[in-house]
Amino acid sequence: MYSNMIHIRGAVLDRIGSPRPYSGSSGSQPISVVELDLDAPGPGEVLVRIEAAGVCHSDLSVVDGNRVRPVPMLLGHEAAGIIEAVGPEVDDVAVGQRVVLVFLPRCGHCAACATEGLAPCEPGSAANTAGTLLGGGIRLGRAGHPVYHHLGVSGFATHAVVNRASVVPVPDDVPPDVAALLGCAVLTGGGAVLNVGDPRPGQAVAVVGLGGIGMAAVLTALTYDDVRVIGVDQLPEKLAAARAVGAHEAYTPQQAADAGVKAVVVVEAVGVKVDGEPDEN
Repeated sequence: MYSNMIHIRGAVLDRIGSPRPYSGSSGSQPISVVELDLDAPGPGEVLVRIEAAGVCHSDLSVVDGNRVRPVPMLLGHEAAGIIEAVGPEVDDVAVGQRVVLVFLPRCGHCAACATEGLAPCEPGSAANTAGTLLGGGIRLGRAGHPVYHHLGVSGFATHAVVNRASVVPVPDDVPPDVAALLGCAVLTGGGAVLNVGDPRPGQAVAVVGLGGIGMAAVLTALTYDDVRVIGVDQLPEKLAAARAVGAHEAYTPQQAADAGVKAVVVVEAVGVKVDGEPDEN
């Protein structure tokens, strides 16, 4: 068992809603990379050395104030790493295992957890909003003051302490940068196809918006037998990428409308528009 506090470095958001740009000499720079204290994992928790982390639109949503969270907060939720220590009551994962960190832990006991993935865990969602781990604890600190956790992960750092429910073991031969994407982009886009869409043979799946989440939905839909997969995006390079991974058809929105494209399952992954441009996850 790991028993000491360690010093780490991480990207901390000190204020939300700052004006753009967020970097450069004229930027508001609400995020800074700083030294932090990280407590040892408590009961039901693990210490993970972060190998790779992805930047997701959900991180930006906290920075710009679209998703209000307590600050200071160590950002990052799409990450993978190696377990370096386990706390008491953790006996099903071991030091040295590669794990994916996931942004919504499941308690396994609430009514939402009984829906087999169709509804988010109630205690997990409450902990994410409060900036704590699933058990309610905060393991991060700076100069004696607490630093909140982002979605139970805080992966923009050298190390993270997370609840056991926030990690999923993966084989050692899964590259860290690929494993990290499993924690959000693939979990979200692929999960939409698997848990909600669940297409039947002969049906079509249309994915609108071919960013990380949309491409994950395309790849997942392609695992189904006798299902036609259609990609829709306004950027030619993204349409080309969808075709390259196996999409049967790819259109701009106008082309899809002109062709009368229809699908039984539609995954909308465009996200929000920023300054008139699509900002796809």
